[in-house]
Order: sequence, then structure tokens, then C-alpha cells
Amino acid sequence: MILPAGTTVAVADGETIRMFHNTGVKPGVHLVEITAHPPAIIHSRPDARHHTGSANPDGRRLIEEDFAAASAAFLNKLSMDGTIEYLVVVSDPRTLGEMRKHFHHDLRSKIIGELAKDFSRRPLEDIASLIAGA
Repeated sequence: MILPAGTTVAVADGETIRMFHNTGVKPGVHLVEITAHPPAIIHSRPDARHHTGSANPDGRRLIEEDFAAASAAFLNKLSMDGTIEYLVVVSDPRTLGEMRKHFHHDLRSKIIGELAKDFSRRPLEDIASLIAGA
């Protein structure tokens, strides 16, 4: 995948989100990590979620889902204020699925790629190689 200059790349899992900016004047993958304030976790109302059970085995998953929702809200805000022109999202499948539920239509129109891979703790070079090979 060749990224347009200025593309934002978000790499997330259920606990962290890392942001990158594609630099350079030529299309390609030239990522630079940018500092982003972590999203504030949106805690759901206790009655809005199912209690733990076979469909939702532990509270840990609820925390990860809340973080995914907060990450999506953070990306929505960046999209609405014009910070994101193009976006690639790299996330483990479960988190990506939860984030998709919360993407605003404005943000969806800017997503040029989604990769369901857990690369949140991988080095920059691995992330760039993953995107370049997609």
C-alpha cells in the first residue's frame, strides 16, 4: 500500500494507541511517530453492558471495549477538526471491530486502509513494512 503524504496511521490494541504521520513529498511509507494524548476512557453505564458470563467472560474485555470506543472518539475528534486527511488503522481484530462501531461517518470517509493485525508493541520499521506490503 502506498500512502499519500500526510496520512495518519493509528496503531491500537485494547490498551494503547500509537499515532504516526506519513511524511515526505512522494507517496510511499515514511512514518514518523507523533505524540498523541491518550484518549480518555469512556466508561459505560453499568446497565449498558452485559454482566460477565459465557458471552462476556471477564471484566478485562469490557475495559478493552471501553478503550476501543475512546480511541474511536479520539480519532473522530481529530477527523472533525481537520487534523486527519487520510487514515490507516492497524489493530488486533477484536479492537478494530469495536472501534468500527464508533467511527463517525466523516472519519469513515477518510479511512484508506484497515489492517487487522496486533502491531501495537512492534517497532516502527515493522509497522511500515506491514503497511508497505499490504
